[in-house]
Amino acid sequence: MPTGVALPNARERLFAAAERVLARDGLGAVTSRAVTAEAGVAKGVMHRHFADFDAFLAELILDRVAALAVPAQTLRDAVGRGDISDNLADVLAAVFDPVAVAVVALVITRDRLRARLRDAGAARFPLITEASAMVREYLRAEQALGRVAASADIAALAPTLIGATHLLFTDREGAATDRAALGRVVATVMRGVAPT
Repeated sequence: MPTGVALPNARERLFAAAERVLARDGLGAVTSRAVTAEAGVAKGVMHRHFADFDAFLAELILDRVAALAVPAQTLRDAVGRGDISDNLADVLAAVFDPVAVAVVALVITRDRLRARLRDAGAARFPLITEASAMVREYLRAEQALGRVAASADIAALAPTLIGATHLLFTDREGAATDRAALGRVVATVMRGVAPT
């Protein structure tokens, strides 16, 4: 791309490129050079939009967190309808795609990135924290309708579901989410909280 030519949607283009690199090549392959090459832009494009690579990664993660609004709405719309375990498994399969799993690993492995995210006001463990809150909100709504036992400890149940889902897909090396396996995990966790 020639110097001085405006690049429309540069941020989104770079985010999409980073997600493709993460999904295809894994965590170790994500560099500013790999992202700009994947996006088909000069390396300077990234530096015009972000202070440094950790600032870029922080914005990428915050963008993924903001995108949780869609599955959160899906769960809100499912309250009182369908099978609770199926509703959860469908949404969790969409949330924990290979990029989300890699994003969690990025946060764990990059100290400067965690500092940037804290400075931006992000949760202590971005994506995981928000996904857990989304599940907690859904389960509380189902509990209010009597579809989850009144005695169920929702505050413990939500992070249990998130942790089990994350662990299930941590080593899948970019493979698609195994919805059947996830369904079994969610059903097992939820088995003890059906109303009596």
